[in-house]
Amino acid sequence: MSKGITSRKEDYSQWYNELVNKADLAEHSAVRGCMVIKPYGYAIWEKMQAALDQMFKDTGHSNAYFPLFIPKSFFSKEASHVEGFATECAVVTHYRLKNDGTGQIVVDEEAKLEEELIVRPTSETIIWNTYKGWIQSYRDLPILVNQWANVVRWEMRTRLFLRTAEFLWQEGHTAHATEKEAVEETERMLAVYATFAEDWMALPVIRGRKTENERFAGALDTYCIEALMQDGKALQAGTSHFLGQNFAKAFDVKFTSKEGKLDHVWATSWGVSTRLMGALIMAHSDDAGLVLPPKLAPIQVVIVPIYKTEEESNKIEELADQLIAALKPKGISVKYDDRDTQRPGFKFAEWELKGVPVRVAVGARDLQNGTVEIARRDKQTKETVSQEGLSDKIEKLLADIQQNIYQKALQYRDEHTVEVNSYDEFKRVLEEDGGFIAAHWDGTAETEKRVKEETKATIRCIPLNNKQEEGTCIFTGKPSKQRVLFAKAY
Repeated sequence: MSKGITSRKEDYSQWYNELVNKADLAEHSAVRGCMVIKPYGYAIWEKMQAALDQMFKDTGHSNAYFPLFIPKSFFSKEASHVEGFATECAVVTHYRLKNDGTGQIVVDEEAKLEEELIVRPTSETIIWNTYKGWIQSYRDLPILVNQWANVVRWEMRTRLFLRTAEFLWQEGHTAHATEKEAVEETERMLAVYATFAEDWMALPVIRGRKTENERFAGALDTYCIEALMQDGKALQAGTSHFLGQNFAKAFDVKFTSKEGKLDHVWATSWGVSTRLMGALIMAHSDDAGLVLPPKLAPIQVVIVPIYKTEEESNKIEELADQLIAALKPKGISVKYDDRDTQRPGFKFAEWELKGVPVRVAVGARDLQNGTVEIARRDKQTKETVSQEGLSDKIEKLLADIQQNIYQKALQYRDEHTVEVNSYDEFKRVLEEDGGFIAAHWDGTAETEKRVKEETKATIRCIPLNNKQEEGTCIFTGKPSKQRVLFAKAY
């Protein structure tokens, strides 16, 4: 098959758009800014979802579901929160349509809602209004709830997976008796996200805290994981927020402590979204198509037969059945591509485009020699190996591919993370190489804003493992005690 994908070097943005389309991951819908996630793309999301869901449950969380619609008055109760989302909200004003008598369907003006409803941009307000009825005593705490849902944020400039008006995500919302417990929860969930990114997505991330300017609306502190894409831009891969008592106070959620004292509860929220699909594509894929970590690949192994006669076909199918029977108990997903409408070369190119980690080709000569040809997607190499012990070899190969993809991404990040000590050096590195730039900052919102306006670079995070060192801000020359990470970002 002809892939016809623009190279990353030629036009990275175009490469990404074409790859999402040609690999059958997603497409634009008839609704402006919204996407259709196609079966192959959704299969990857399902694997992400399943892994994360188990990690949430392993840390004591349960799933629930809350309404898509939120009364507008709820947003007025937490000022900074509503300010953060006001420009992105879709608003429902009427509840009925009618025929205007000429065959046109119009809004029935008599069916206006008494109070407008906001289509969920995030669920803090509706959930904390609900928690008021769930919490009376310390015995009701902690509440550890997660929701898998869709949200709407009316983005004006959209890109599939990275920024769409509607997207899928999970959002955790927890309530605690003490500040200490809430902070521990915030940090715990950041660690869950980082573990998932690195162990499942093969995506190295930096754990950090957002500056006050970049915090989630209504949070006292926002923790994040930041990843670097192959074009030198950063992508925020997950956030965990310490909300303090802001939402509890806004919705009057109090509890009686063991000592009989009445106090507001402490809160967190945390989430990741289908934006992770964009990260997966941009961190690992190449000019030939997707490169998927085996743990998240919908199909981990594809077997392609090469034959001329029906007898050869039957013998290859018998071998394929044996291999599938040996791999499935190991939890390895396999597809036998026996389509007779496409030639082997077309199939090779198709599965390479779709990022299947391991391809096994079997021909007449392999039947005679007791061998198969194995191709690994990450390195685009192939070798002939014995059929004996083949399932064990493939299992080890998948583990090696998973690790190799991570190490390649880690090497790229390390090579594109530099320290700078002047504003001129900062701008030069940003324009020539991109990547993460570690630089001193004076801690003021004004300096952060000025740098962003002049360079389009933002402070991605203050790394949690930061070393303390004396220095001067690259922009103002004022004293600084640590470096922060700047980058251009998605």
